[in-house]
Amino acid sequence: EILFPWRKTQAVFRKDLWLDAFYMFFNFFIFAIVISGFYKVLELLFAEFNINIESLALIDLSHQSQFLQLLVFFVLLDFFQWFTHTLLHRFSFLWQFHKVHHSVKEMGFAAHLRYHWMENVLYKPLKVFGVMILGGFEPNQAFIVHFIAIAIGHFNHSNIKITWGIFKYIFNNPVMHLHHHAKDLPEGKYGVNYGISLSVWDYLFRTNYIPNENPNLELGFKDDENFPKDFIHQNIYGFKTKTSKNENL
Repeated sequence: EILFPWRKTQAVFRKDLWLDAFYMFFNFFIFAIVISGFYKVLELLFAEFNINIESLALIDLSHQSQFLQLLVFFVLLDFFQWFTHTLLHRFSFLWQFHKVHHSVKEMGFAAHLRYHWMENVLYKPLKVFGVMILGGFEPNQAFIVHFIAIAIGHFNHSNIKITWGIFKYIFNNPVMHLHHHAKDLPEGKYGVNYGISLSVWDYLFRTNYIPNENPNLELGFKDDENFPKDFIHQNIYGFKTKTSKNENL
């Protein structure tokens, strides 16, 4: 971003960078401790009913290489996340929480860190579910996929221009994701380019949209000038706001 910025007029310390840094501290540290305790309680509860990872497995990968196990988990998890991401845009009560992420007005790698803690409640069970249906997959291996996905997320939010050429139909990229954050969406669309790490789901389900490669798109959403600018009010906004389901168009 410093050496080869796509938006050359954007400052290195872009607008709200420090707010995003605090989101990192909260989501990856404070909330992570809370959600880990919650999952520990669920683990004990499931144990009472003799429910464990092996009993729910639908696909047996125990005889496959670790690389193949990780690859299958990565693709499966990415689809679950893509689908959940579409729901965050499609349903108004979920969109009120997802607005936090779309309140970013200048895109940079740390924008990936700004999201409402309720998204953890929605996304993290998908990772657990993905591990549970893959027999023979070690839960600790999920951390490998987790950190790879985080790195890709930072990359796709960064102020650089890389599209991967022909591979853009498989892998998400900063140009594609910038249009996901655009304030002006195609008529009748709740959102576009929902892909997390992979773009293939958008091309398969026709939610892809890259009309041009303009780096100076206005980012945000309708009436975002009235959206809170501080951490506290952004995180209570979704609990007290009621709007029509087309409000995000």
